[in-house]
Amino acid sequence: MAKPESAPDPAFTPVTARAVLLGERIDTVGLERRDALSTAPLAFKVGDQGFAVVFRYGVVVLIGLDPVAEDEVLRGIAPRVRSPFDLREEETASLAPAIDREERVEPDGVLRIADRSPERLLVVADAIAKSAALAQDERQVAEVFDTIEPWARELANRGRGPAGRRAMIRLIGSALLVEHRVSGRVAVSEKPDLLWDRPDLERLYARLETEYELDERAEVLNRKLGLIGQTARLMTDLIDTERSLRLEWAIVLLIVAEIGLTLFQMARG
Repeated sequence: MAKPESAPDPAFTPVTARAVLLGERIDTVGLERRDALSTAPLAFKVGDQGFAVVFRYGVVVLIGLDPVAEDEVLRGIAPRVRSPFDLREEETASLAPAIDREERVEPDGVLRIADRSPERLLVVADAIAKSAALAQDERQVAEVFDTIEPWARELANRGRGPAGRRAMIRLIGSALLVEHRVSGRVAVSEKPDLLWDRPDLERLYARLETEYELDERAEVLNRKLGLIGQTARLMTDLIDTERSLRLEWAIVLLIVAEIGLTLFQMARG
């Protein structure tokens, strides 16, 4: 049964929501609090008006916090971050009260929501956290394409592929890691579990999903990952073929040398 709509918050003033991707994963075991507003994802209040959400796939969302409070929260979570990133991806959203409770995204990007209830803030946090994670994956895929481009140019100009099979294996590994993040950890295509209990928030999430183009970006990433995997397999096959040809030539030369040595010995005998 759906819960009733939350009453409008008379103290709702415009705030900023900021998602920060800290690393590959955040270990939330031991971070549980008695005052937690949610456990999956972990969400809790910070101060009187602040709100923080910790996602296990490496993103922390901070809503309504000043820079000092943000730094304090991030420092407290930093020891639990696995494989921290040197370059942190961020996504921000400006939240403002909805006019006549009509929730929408303004042309200037301002997100108008009916109130600052924990449920609505969790929906906003889920969307911008996925957007920040996708930005990291998009950057990694772009770096992989930058690696592939000179190899493809060399293959087109000289008719020869790259010489390092190990580099190809690393390339395939990078593609698999990004694919695992998109389809596994982050689960971009999956809606937040909160919507099972609050179907009235589905429209808000759908608008956020459209605003940040979550499904479209994930689909483009998956297509690029497929192309990267296909290219890496092709390059690996070319390297294996060249090695096989060199091995065959070595065998032929050995046979010719053996025949020559035999003829030489017969001539002297």
